Amino acid sequence: MKARSRRNFLKTASVSAAAIALSRTTQIAHAFQSNGEVKVWGSFRDKRHAPLASLAWKKPTDVAADAIQLDTAAQRQEILGFGAAITEASAYVLSRLSDAERAPVMHDLFAPDAMNLNVCRTCIGASDYATKLYSYDESPEPDPDLKKFTLDYDKQYYLPMLREARKANPELFLFSSPWSPPGWMKPNNSMLGGAIRRQSFDPYARYFVKFLEGYKAEGVEVNAVTVQNETDAEQEGRMPACLWAQEQEMEFAAKFLSPAIQKAGLNAKIWILDHNYSLWGRAIDELSDPDVYNAVDGVAWHGYVGGASAMTRVHDAFPNKNAYWTEGGPDITQPNYQTDFTNWSDQFNGILNNWARSITAWNVALDEKGKPNIGPFPCGGVITIDNASHKITRSGQYWAFAHYSQHIKRGARVFATNALGDTGTGSAISHSGFRNPDGSYVVVLANKGSERQVQLLLSDQALTVDLPADSVQTLHWS
Repeated sequence: MKARSRRNFLKTASVSAAAIALSRTTQIAHAFQSNGEVKVWGSFRDKRHAPLASLAWKKPTDVAADAIQLDTAAQRQEILGFGAAITEASAYVLSRLSDAERAPVMHDLFAPDAMNLNVCRTCIGASDYATKLYSYDESPEPDPDLKKFTLDYDKQYYLPMLREARKANPELFLFSSPWSPPGWMKPNNSMLGGAIRRQSFDPYARYFVKFLEGYKAEGVEVNAVTVQNETDAEQEGRMPACLWAQEQEMEFAAKFLSPAIQKAGLNAKIWILDHNYSLWGRAIDELSDPDVYNAVDGVAWHGYVGGASAMTRVHDAFPNKNAYWTEGGPDITQPNYQTDFTNWSDQFNGILNNWARSITAWNVALDEKGKPNIGPFPCGGVITIDNASHKITRSGQYWAFAHYSQHIKRGARVFATNALGDTGTGSAISHSGFRNPDGSYVVVLANKGSERQVQLLLSDQALTVDLPADSVQTLHWS
């Protein structure tokens, strides 16, 4: 078949498929009823989550070959929310602001009527983004009775900043991750690299419980914990880290941590892995054990290696276990730190279309040099706070989050958004759809390519959206 004839055939086939799909959408059980305009917010060129001209649904005269079908009846996971890690480094940077300076920043980041960051991560002891290396039980010799356990260091500014965040958003869901057990629990006697001793499992489970109870007594209840940040990364001793063999994580979660949490009467959930997509096979193996399956709520994922479809593999094997995306952040050394909102939105769409219930970025705030940092990796905050001037700079990731966290509410359901055809340019556009608990709908479109127009189909109605090059748009309607 000649190339031109083949292109014409594919175009005709795509149009036919689109027409069939449009016919099928009219049979959706709950007919689409729009109460009015479709509100639109966009980020492109000099605009950042800016209100744009409203749109309206209309019956289409033609169906585009690459139209996007919104199948609101095909509902998927329930959304928990969006947020970032309030590391000890982030808390330190925020604490250096005066009360008057910090109040609007905390409102902007966390308040439900602002950014509404509501699923945030904390660190159990020092991570690489901390002001110093520390655990809650510093001892030169083993302390299995945890007699030296103390949260005093966190009481200086870490716990106060967490209390302020939850005051700004009472619905804040906090989950916490350790980068390393205390050094005396490891053969190398250091929080830097190495692995945990099996004989430390019992005191380490009690260490988790004392952390959870202590934070709760300080007014900061933690809702979930992961066994270990990046279970498969030792980091060559350059930062707090700890290797966990698969069998070790399984035994600790099922036989030690879960029973200890239950015995203490705590409600914290347990998430395993807390590492890259590429380890999806490990997640399936762990959940295949009945004791582990019963002990854990789900899997925490990072996106540094592998693809988001790994989460779907695990979901398909264990549909009743949840997926949470727990780390990923901008690099402040990159020239597009403030403008890479489309890349982040494209990534977020992939995460949400592969069953993740939440997206939590790395540090919520750092200084202009990406510090404090006791590790080797350069990162930036969702916002940057200049040490000298206290000026706030918002990252591209911040603006990407705005298109989700300000519109998609806790309890929303992801629904299927399906590209009907591909004319060769469709891969530049990613999309995700949501139905909020109040019945309103949200669609987020990210266009990594050149300026183009896209058609959305819902029931027997269509919407035409102009997408500038390198843009993100959120559509919200009732």
